[in-house]
Amino acid sequence: MHPIIRKLMLKGAMCVSLCASLGSLAQAPEQVPATAEAAATVAAPQIASVVLPTTVVSSVATPVVLTRPGLVAQGSINGADTAWMMTSTVLVLLMTLPGIALFYGGMVRKKSVINVMACVVAIAALVSLMWFAVGYSIAFTPNNAWFGGSDRLWFQGLDYMKVAGKLAVSHIAPNVPESVYAMFQLTFAIITPALIVGAFVERMRFSAMLWFIGLWSVLVYAPIAHWVWEPSGWLASMGVLDFAGGSVVHINAGVTGLVCAYFLGPRIGYGREPFEPFNLGLTMAGAGLLWVGWFGFNAGSAVASDGRAGLAMAVTHIAAAAGAMSWMLGEWIVRKRPSLLGLCSGLVAGLVAITPAAGFVSPLSALLIGAVAGLVCYWGATGLKRMLNADDSLDVFGVHGIGGIVGSLMTGLLASKTVSGVEGSMATQLIGVAAVMVYSAFMSAVLLWLIHSFINIRVGEQAEHEGLDIAEHRERIGA
Repeated sequence: MHPIIRKLMLKGAMCVSLCASLGSLAQAPEQVPATAEAAATVAAPQIASVVLPTTVVSSVATPVVLTRPGLVAQGSINGADTAWMMTSTVLVLLMTLPGIALFYGGMVRKKSVINVMACVVAIAALVSLMWFAVGYSIAFTPNNAWFGGSDRLWFQGLDYMKVAGKLAVSHIAPNVPESVYAMFQLTFAIITPALIVGAFVERMRFSAMLWFIGLWSVLVYAPIAHWVWEPSGWLASMGVLDFAGGSVVHINAGVTGLVCAYFLGPRIGYGREPFEPFNLGLTMAGAGLLWVGWFGFNAGSAVASDGRAGLAMAVTHIAAAAGAMSWMLGEWIVRKRPSLLGLCSGLVAGLVAITPAAGFVSPLSALLIGAVAGLVCYWGATGLKRMLNADDSLDVFGVHGIGGIVGSLMTGLLASKTVSGVEGSMATQLIGVAAVMVYSAFMSAVLLWLIHSFINIRVGEQAEHEGLDIAEHRERIGA
């Protein structure tokens, strides 16, 4: 046999033998280690031999640093944060529709329930259009320390470019689409004037209300929101802390409500005859919706689905519970019995007071804030109300104004650097409270005077006697 052929046959036999050996190994039964230690000994070399890839693709969006609203790549948006912000937007809108409508509607007399609810619905629609046109741009674009610019008038620039792979974000919330952030802030712009309704119920013309709220949302609410929440605002630059609206929403609404009560004067029969609430069951349902919706109000203001949002949710709930219990205790001592209306008012007082502090304080501090607010707001709705001699019909100043002041000042006292990375200052908070109170009171009075010079703000005596449901809307709440 030729030598070359003999070598090839030998190599072929060797390959066949090797393949057979490998096949027998593959078919052999797996040997199970008798002990855990033996299993670890067997497994260890296998783990050690794993080679990790040199490049790891992160699922976390890269932070975007902006100084004004602008376009970013769609991949920079955080999906979890966006989903939470959209949920929070729905929760805060729920606080107004139907929360405030039920809360206030149950407390007024039967003849004016429709009017109160119509005011709330109309405010939601009107303010939405004003926010779309000018309010958002004034509040949340950089321009100067007092007013925002014109970059976002009519929501221009809130772009979504599918083909280009870009979309607009706010410099305040670069991890979510700007359309979501603008809608979230819109719900705050809606609920603030809706709160004011409680101060002038049963005596303000519907047309005058529309004029006042429309102008107020642009000339009062939007500038104050810019001062406090836009980084270039003068109160924000000073270091005023307002996590979710203690001054922007509650002090602002409370002071404006008090000015409206003074300007309109008391209802006919105020202080001489009982004004029986229509249905406190509706009020309780509204208070429940406010409590639930407030999680979006405060935890949503973290603008992220993170630990700060979780803590804000927890302290919100604790403060609401403490406010309800302390108001009930105060009422029980003074009036010798607790009331459903007192419990509902107390929980709202606790929610109001924790609002500016929600992202800055510990749960124990929240308990203290809620307890103090419940007692102080009970006094605000009773003793202080008599001292002020104003027919603030549903205690907008006594609960929201006083609660906002208490919460804002206690934020300066209790803000934890461990929680938020910032320190509070009572002096700075006091400046913020005073500035919002003065501007809100002055501008509200000017607007009321201006509108009254063109149309009569208050309904006639006959209309007030028969009720605004019939006089203003030709509707009744039922039989």
